[in-house]
Amino acid sequence: MDHRRDVREFLASRRDRITPDQAGLPAYGGNRRVPGLRREEVAMLAGVSVDYYTRLERGDISGASDSVLDSLARALQLDDAETAHLFDLARTARASATSRKPRKGAEAIRPSIQRVLDAITDAPALVRNNYFDYLGANPLGRALYRPIFDEPHPNSATFAFLDPAAPDFYVDWEKTTQELVATLRGEAGRNPYDKRLTDLVGELSTRSERFRTLWAAHNVRYHRSGVKRLHHPVVGDLELTYEAFELPADPGLTLSTYTAEPGSASADALRVLGSWAVSSARPAVEPQNAPADG
Repeated sequence: MDHRRDVREFLASRRDRITPDQAGLPAYGGNRRVPGLRREEVAMLAGVSVDYYTRLERGDISGASDSVLDSLARALQLDDAETAHLFDLARTARASATSRKPRKGAEAIRPSIQRVLDAITDAPALVRNNYFDYLGANPLGRALYRPIFDEPHPNSATFAFLDPAAPDFYVDWEKTTQELVATLRGEAGRNPYDKRLTDLVGELSTRSERFRTLWAAHNVRYHRSGVKRLHHPVVGDLELTYEAFELPADPGLTLSTYTAEPGSASADALRVLGSWAVSSARPAVEPQNAPADG
């Protein structure tokens, strides 16, 4: 990844989305050549010189202090995820060549984490790593994401962008893909030297025009809570609330749970899915004392 270009495009894209009116500035004249704020307007709002802000937007962010970054985040009206991403970009720029070691993502979960998953019996529960691989799930979680777990290497990002079944499975496929890319962009900002993460971005960029378009937008978000609407091949439409929890003892791992509104059609469908998961996992029973052939 080109770090200076990432800084340049992130700052420019955040500046372009804010109008003078949103920033509380008078809009003089009717022919503005930029869709959002001018560089000098951002500089004024952040309390820095125009030349200094111009250097920052050109990718030279290594010398920016935390106070300058905070002022810049306020001027550009960044949310928590975007502010964290800005600080991650600055931290990467400051890092020496010898300290640029990737944080290797987990490839498996500990047995105690699987026991936690198995103890959750009434809600789908899954654990993914920062590459969006599903490393573990309870039976209801595997049943919920059956189309993904049918893959040799279950990965929600590759499924969403490369599997032709994804737009039917995700009722809000466009929203889902936007959220996936925004979450992945944050991961890349935190760990820009992880080769596997870079390879994943490269594969998706090469094979999916949708991914390329979304990646170029430089949007960032936290994947913590929300509503997921799925069209399941066994039980039909589901509308579920998800909660995502980072596992402090296992950096890079996230546990997600899914619940339905009590008394809703989705709650009924989830119960049916649970029964199906149990029956489909039950091994076939061999007949007892079967007569010998012949």
